[in-house]
Amino acid sequence: MTRQVSRRAALGGLASAMVAPSAFAQSALAPTASLRPAARAEDILKNYQPTISELINKAGLAGKISVQVADVKSGLVLESHNPLRALPPASVAKALTACYALDVLGPGYHFETRILSTAQVKNGRIDGDLILAGGGDPTLDTDAIAKITKRLREDAGITEVTGRFLVWGGALPALNGIDSEQPYQVGYNPGVSGLNLNFNRVHFEWQRAGDGYNVTMDARSASLRPEVSAARMRIEKRNYPVYTYKDGGAFDDWTVARGALGRNGARWLPVRKPARYAAEVFQILARSNGIVLKTPELIDSLPSEAVPILTHESAPLRVILRDMLKYSTNITAECVGLTATAARTGRISSLAASAEAMNAWAKDTLGMTSVALEDHSGLGDDSRVSARDMVKALIAARKSMGIKPLLKQHPLRTEDRKIIDDHPVQVHAKTGTLNFVSGLGGFIDLPDGTELAFAYFSADQPRRDSLSRDERENPPGGRSYAVASRKLQQRLLARWGVLYNG
Repeated sequence: MTRQVSRRAALGGLASAMVAPSAFAQSALAPTASLRPAARAEDILKNYQPTISELINKAGLAGKISVQVADVKSGLVLESHNPLRALPPASVAKALTACYALDVLGPGYHFETRILSTAQVKNGRIDGDLILAGGGDPTLDTDAIAKITKRLREDAGITEVTGRFLVWGGALPALNGIDSEQPYQVGYNPGVSGLNLNFNRVHFEWQRAGDGYNVTMDARSASLRPEVSAARMRIEKRNYPVYTYKDGGAFDDWTVARGALGRNGARWLPVRKPARYAAEVFQILARSNGIVLKTPELIDSLPSEAVPILTHESAPLRVILRDMLKYSTNITAECVGLTATAARTGRISSLAASAEAMNAWAKDTLGMTSVALEDHSGLGDDSRVSARDMVKALIAARKSMGIKPLLKQHPLRTEDRKIIDDHPVQVHAKTGTLNFVSGLGGFIDLPDGTELAFAYFSADQPRRDSLSRDERENPPGGRSYAVASRKLQQRLLARWGVLYNG
C-alpha cells in the first residue's frame, strides 16, 4: 500500500534529520559549550515558505492582483500585496449582498407570493378578477406553483373565475437582464422582476427527427415539465451565430443555428419576461386543478379592492442566502439586494441605484471606504472592491451578522487540484469567476484556534475588455487563466495555514 506523505511531514522529517545528532557524535564529539535548543519542525517548515511575492510571480498571471490576510480577533493585518488596488470582485460580491440582506431584512425573512381577488369566493366561484402577485421571491419554481394552484382548489375551494387573470410583478423593477454585456444565451444573466420562476430560465431541448428536429421549451422542475410559449425557438439554416435573441413582445423570440445542434441536446436559456413566464405556468397548472383562467394580463399596480386568498412563503432568508453562496445564483443576489434596498430606502429606481445604496450601507455599517459595486451579484465588469476593504468587511460581518456559517467550505487541494482529505486547516469562502477575473474571500481556521480573514482578487482587464459578446461564454485562454488563479489561491492558503499557526 502506498502512503502519501504531506509536505509538512516530509519537511518535519527533514528538520529532524538536520537537527538530531547521531549517538556516535554525542559520545565522541561532545561540545565544549552549550548548544542552542533544537529548532522545531514547525519553525523549519515556516522558514521554507516562499514569500507572497514569490508565489505571485510563479503564478505568471497577467493583469493585476490584490491580496490581504488579517487576524479576525485583533484585526491586525498580517500580510498583503497591493491591498488598496480595486478590482472586479466577480461573485465574491455576493458575500457583501448576503450581509446587506441579513442586516436589513433579517435571517428569518420570507418572500411572499400572494393570490388575491377582487371579489369574495362564493360557492367556489369568483365573480371578479384573480391576481397572481409576486413578492420578489428568487426561488419560486414550477413545483411551488403546482402547490399553490392545488391549494386554490383544495384549501380555498375555488372552481371557477369569471373575471380576468391579472399578474403583478411590480415588487421589484423589471430588468431585461442583469448585465447588458453578457452573451444573449447564458442562463446566468436572466431578466428579473417581482415575479420570477425557475431562476428565470427555460429548458430548451432538441432531438433529431428525420430531416428536422423536435424542439421543446419547458418550465421543468424536479417533477413537472410544462411546455411554454412565453419563450419560443426557431431552428435556422446557418452555422453562426449559434443563438440570436429579440424581444417578441409577449414572448422571448430565439433562433438557433442548425449547424451547431448535432443529434440531440439541451441547455437552459435565460427568460427575459419572467412575469409572463410565471403567469403561463400558473395558468397551465391551475387548469390541471380544474380552474380555467383567461389569458394573463400584466398590471402595473394592485387594485385597491383586492383581498387576499392565500400566501406562499419562501424558505427563510438564511437558507436562501446559504444556497446563493453555495451555487452562486445571480438572480438570487439581485432579488435579495433589491428587496433589501426597497426595505431600507422605501424605493428602487434601478439596479445601479440599488447597488449604490448597498455601497453606502457597506461604508456605514462595515467600515468599507472605496467599495463601488454596480449590481448585487458581481456579474458586471465595472464593479470594484479592494482586498483591504473586503477583509475589513468580512471581519465586521463575522462579528455582527454571522456570515461565516453561510459560506461554503473551500477545501485545500494539491497542485494537481485533488482535494486533501482531513486537512487540519479549514477554509470557508466565496469564490468569484468571470473570464480573466478571479476572486476568493472568506475565513481560515488554523489548528491552534487562530482565525484569519482574507481576500484575493485578480483581473486581466485589458484581455477581458477585448472580448466580443459571443466570445464571453467560453473565450480562448479563459479556462487556463482561471486554473492558474485557483492554484495561486491554494498556494496562498497553504502558506497562511503554516505561517500563522502557532
